[in-house]
Amino acid sequence: MLQEFADLIVYEWIGITPGTRLGDAVDFFFYDTMKIFLLLVTIIFVVAMIRSYFPPERAKKLLSHKREYVGNFLAALLGIVTPFCSCSAVPLFIGFLESGLPLGVTFSFLISSPTVNEVALVMLWGLFGWKIAAIYVATGVTIAFFSGIVIGKLHLEHLVEEYVYQIKMGESEVAVPNWQERVGYAKEYTIDILKRVWPYVLVGIGIGGWIHGYAPIDFVVKYAGPDNPFAVIIAVLIAIPLYSNAAGTIPIVQALVEKGMPLGTALAFMMAIVAISTPEMIILRKVIKPKLIAIFTGIVSISIIIIGYLFNAIL
Repeated sequence: MLQEFADLIVYEWIGITPGTRLGDAVDFFFYDTMKIFLLLVTIIFVVAMIRSYFPPERAKKLLSHKREYVGNFLAALLGIVTPFCSCSAVPLFIGFLESGLPLGVTFSFLISSPTVNEVALVMLWGLFGWKIAAIYVATGVTIAFFSGIVIGKLHLEHLVEEYVYQIKMGESEVAVPNWQERVGYAKEYTIDILKRVWPYVLVGIGIGGWIHGYAPIDFVVKYAGPDNPFAVIIAVLIAIPLYSNAAGTIPIVQALVEKGMPLGTALAFMMAIVAISTPEMIILRKVIKPKLIAIFTGIVSISIIIIGYLFNAIL
């Protein structure tokens, strides 16, 4: 139904000739915009309802009473339903550190939160199907779990700024909201997320539409296709200095995949952008030293590269 409506807008109301590059690009833009925003409203509301059961104080209590490996896994899962942007996840990461949670556990959360988020999940599900979305969640949680364990085993607490461990967060009572309050929170959260991501979504879909209609297939396949053994590494290295969120990158991923880029390469590009962005590193510098930032970036980059090649091999 959405496709028919997009065709009606582009080819009947606007009057663009079907089968042209411009028509393909504009049709891609209208169809993906309607589909993505419909999915976003539905899924973000559901995720917000889940989030209402896990305020920071309860999350801290949950993670602090478990063995480290269990804590890493729970922190990685918790990251799925917490702030969707890497920069908004950092303050909660700092709060976990200040409350005395193990360093490795806090990093499992920090990696999972931006890498596996509700926006990316919704868009991947809508664009590629639930199986790809499930693999995305599984790989993101795996990266967060094992990266947190590695960082914990390296005993790098001395690379955290001294003042962080001198701060102790006080215990506070967690008010239990009723059903109406949870629904109200979910509505506000959904509106807030949409206000923050809609420009990224439109820009991302616009770029994706241009790639869909105009980017030459030969160029994409030559430099990022299955015949280039270094394509995943190059994609991750390009992504590290960039900044966006999943909402802005996934439409581009879809268009690149349609042009011949392997899905693993495209997803590695997306995950590197959202998990190890430059603004996130700048904020992290307030609480951890450059050496730990470099170690964190290296571990996550290697993990994403491995998973990119794994995706390519499987799919």
